[in-house]
Amino acid sequence: MLKVYKHTFNPFSENTYVLADDTKECAIIDPGCSNEKERNQLVQTIEANGLKPVKLLNTHCHIDHFPGNKFICAKYNLLPEFNELEYDVMKAALAYQGFFGFFIEESPKPITYLNGGDKVTFGNTTLDVLFTPGHSPGSISFYNKEANLVIGGDVLFQGSVGRYDLPGANGKVLFKTITEVMMALPDETTVYSGHGPETTIGHERKTNPFLNKDFFFGV
Repeated sequence: MLKVYKHTFNPFSENTYVLADDTKECAIIDPGCSNEKERNQLVQTIEANGLKPVKLLNTHCHIDHFPGNKFICAKYNLLPEFNELEYDVMKAALAYQGFFGFFIEESPKPITYLNGGDKVTFGNTTLDVLFTPGHSPGSISFYNKEANLVIGGDVLFQGSVGRYDLPGANGKVLFKTITEVMMALPDETTVYSGHGPETTIGHERKTNPFLNKDFFFGV
């Protein structure tokens, strides 16, 4: 059984997730922990539940989604995995981070880059990698059919969607991602977003105004 542990970190209220199964192996996704207190909170969750981190994954590399990467890599001897297009996004974030009051050390560079159609495995769990660009050029999501869940980063929120007015973002691409990739998932799929509360595909299919292209600028 796949269990989800959630923390909300940093001034952007970013959601960091730890996915663990019965083997106690786990994947850390989007560690937004930007200071010692937040990093200790994440470690405490891992240690209190007897978990063994074996994967560090990023849905995308905006400034609020990777502040804890270097810490996690050093503590658990891991390297991050994300889409190759996000490496330049990360480098750009490091250049402007001072504007937001961040002082983040550069994340180690992946050896393994992830693309849509890939699979990530840990313990007895397999996550399907979905290519979900639009908010960020190389954004990916992690889907597990058995647990009916998707870790979607900043693609789809409860009643909203990720911003598409940022450098590298594209409203047309995001609309296509949401309508053709996310809405292709079963209604009962729980969406764990990069910000805010969980939702389901079925709920968003019925209520999210952004499924109407008239809400998207430039679509």
